Amino acid sequence: MNLSAQEAFLKLDLVLPPAPQPLGIYKPFLVDGKYLYLSGHGPVQLDKSLIIGRIGEDLDMEAGKLAARQVGLTMLSTIVNNFGSLDVVKRVIKVLGMVNCTPDFERHPYIINGCSELFASVWGHENGIGVRSAVGMGSLPDNIPVEVEAVFELYK
Repeated sequence: MNLSAQEAFLKLDLVLPPAPQPLGIYKPFLVDGKYLYLSGHGPVQLDKSLIIGRIGEDLDMEAGKLAARQVGLTMLSTIVNNFGSLDVVKRVIKVLGMVNCTPDFERHPYIINGCSELFASVWGHENGIGVRSAVGMGSLPDNIPVEVEAVFELYK
């Protein structure tokens, strides 16, 4: 029996953090036809604080991967907060993951797997894995370790 995305998420027994509110002049999401674009999200925790630190300096790879998973949870929170359910999403189209890391760090894809593995757990291997880029950055806002933006296809 296939679970819906919302059922699959509930089965993971994870908790969504609060959906972040824009702190600048931008929209957290935009729907264009059957596509949902999510602006860059950071790792918001349950108490609304951010995970902070630079990978390779303040955080190791495993902590970075967990931060990327937390970014994924934050993105799911934005979807649920604005659409009521994860079931509105048909599939993941594209993920862009940005990693705040030291210049010698080279494992950006491993870090972003934290988000991608979460999406695959929610929407399944076929629909939860889209195309992806994972890149290193010299810094990110508020010294967060990971920022991710994504495009999803909606059921319409």
